Amino acid sequence: MTFFVSRDSIVRQIWGNGDTILFIFAGASAEFALNKAVDWLYFTGRLPADPLGRLFSTVSYARQIVFSEHQAAVDAIYKIAAIHKGVEQQRGAQIPDCTYRDVLFMLIDYSIRAFELLERKLIDTEKEEVFNVFYKVGLGMEIKGLTENFQQWLIMRNDHISKNLICSDFTRDLYKQYKKHLGLTRYQLLRQAQVLVVPQKVNELLSLGKIPLLSPILYLYKLSRLLTIEGLLKNMILPPEYKKQIADLDVNSA
Repeated sequence: MTFFVSRDSIVRQIWGNGDTILFIFAGASAEFALNKAVDWLYFTGRLPADPLGRLFSTVSYARQIVFSEHQAAVDAIYKIAAIHKGVEQQRGAQIPDCTYRDVLFMLIDYSIRAFELLERKLIDTEKEEVFNVFYKVGLGMEIKGLTENFQQWLIMRNDHISKNLICSDFTRDLYKQYKKHLGLTRYQLLRQAQVLVVPQKVNELLSLGKIPLLSPILYLYKLSRLLTIEGLLKNMILPPEYKKQIADLDVNSA
């Protein structure tokens, strides 16, 4: 059986750990809110109405791609593309090409950042592998203007961060929704997770702060793996009513 992502791929290791996924989406939730085309996230109303539900829905699609055999993964990519095309038809406009790239680039960047934060530094070939997997996803979605290798991607990623982010009314409203659905304590923990993982430009625009107060908890997390009490971070930040979905985030331990 041929898989879209090989069984020994670093990408499976990254996306098979619930706490790593949490940091991927902590970073992405920050940057999503700053994207100049964030109004597209408000068109259907689904994201502001249920940001945590959208998180688990996105994880479900990502899992189909990363852990499925090749054709099933391709079908999932086509389905994602079709959903976006449907939204474009409803609105009578096209999602900007740069926005598609921005989202894809977030998945590459935060996959690397989250894993390095929680585990270890990735070597260059592993970073290339992360890029290559999501590059194939981008090709499947027919996203235009993609770079063909990791080094070119680094240049374009930095360019996108400098040009495509802005703190808008949508940004502020989306953060109100995060706070509403998480509660004050978990919302503050989310912001602290974002301090640890987002690029400096994102931090500055959101005024997240420079002192990562979550660092001592991160140390306890790394210690917790020796004490077999993993899941510390995601159980702290995500509400208990999502207990089953939280448990399902961990593929590697299943």
